[in-house]
Amino acid sequence: MPSRRQGREQALQSLYAVVVGHREPSEAVTEIVGERADSEHRAFVRDLVFGTLERAAGLDAVLAPRLEGWTVERLATIDRLILEMGVYELQAHPEMPAAVVINEAVELAKKFSTEESNRFVNGVLNAVAKEVSRP
Repeated sequence: MPSRRQGREQALQSLYAVVVGHREPSEAVTEIVGERADSEHRAFVRDLVFGTLERAAGLDAVLAPRLEGWTVERLATIDRLILEMGVYELQAHPEMPAAVVINEAVELAKKFSTEESNRFVNGVLNAVAKEVSRP
């Protein structure tokens, strides 16, 4: 069974394919996850992708006041997607410890973005985690 980390990577790749490649979300997830993935893994990736896309405006509203000198529109696409997905997971999955969500987002930034992005992602998501209500 693929790990949650791999699922988050696949969700980020799917989001990027949708936003930059103008792919349909279902097609992007199927192409990146593959047909053979077990249903639990596929559901995890789909939840991250569709949840992030459906709530993008609200996620950006949560992010905007915490960007210190940046606007959501000025963020690199990959950083914006990592942050949106992180905020979505913090809000929609209170069973997942905030530290895990933040660490996973930082690891995505290290792997897919610039050298400075991981610290930026860490700072922004830590600020969000302190203020976002988690049921």
